[in-house]
Formats: sequence, C-alpha cells, structure tokens
Amino acid sequence: MSGEMDLTVLLRGLQADLVEGVFVFATVPAGAVPQDLQPRMMFHEAEGVTLIVLQSEAEAHGIDYAFPCRMITLNVHSALEAVGFIARIATELAKRGMGVNPVAGFYHDHLFVPEDRAMDAMDILAQIARDAG
Repeated sequence: MSGEMDLTVLLRGLQADLVEGVFVFATVPAGAVPQDLQPRMMFHEAEGVTLIVLQSEAEAHGIDYAFPCRMITLNVHSALEAVGFIARIATELAKRGMGVNPVAGFYHDHLFVPEDRAMDAMDILAQIARDAG
C-alpha cells in the first residue's frame, strides 16, 4: 500500500482540499487530553502533548492555543519516503511570505497555513500543479 514516490507525478497530480473550520495548535501535559476532545493530530513531545484541534474545541475546553490556521489536504497519495514533495510546496509558499506547518498522514500530507492566507495557499498549490503539467 505504498504511495507515489516520483516528484513529477506527485506535483502533476496535486489536488488540494481546503478543510472546513479554523484549527489551532495547543499543548497539554501528558495524560491531560480531555476525553471528549477530538484532535486532528496528537504528537507526544518531551514537554507535553501537541494537539491540532478546531479553535472552537480548544475554547470550549479552556485550552490555550496558538496559530489560528486552515487545514489543506493534499489529495495525492505520497509515499512516506517521497523526496522533495513537501519541500517544493513549502519553498513556493515561503517565496510568497507564507509559513506552513505540514503534517504527514499515512495516505496524505496536510498543510496548516495562516487562516487569512488560505486562499492564497490554494492558488499557489494550483499553480504548482499547472507548472508541473
């Protein structure tokens, strides 16, 4: 069930979906994730558990957060070993003054971009795919 590794194929097949909702990054101590919280991502670090959750969920649970952002799912099944895919995307976003926090899932990569730049990011991703075609 491996994904695509060829960078050209990945870029040509790049299709992006802007996910509904505003997401935020937060951290809680290990063992302190509320039972009814539905994080999009959880990552255990030495300092605590990093969460990516909807802003409304963080606020409802009284969790401090940072970086209100939008999530963009890249609908191409990239291999976890693929080289250069996210680097190329991050470089193009950086050229336009936009930071990005990428997260690799098993099937897809996901980009968390500043909330007010989401449509700019979508346009840039579409241009990357057109240029690769």
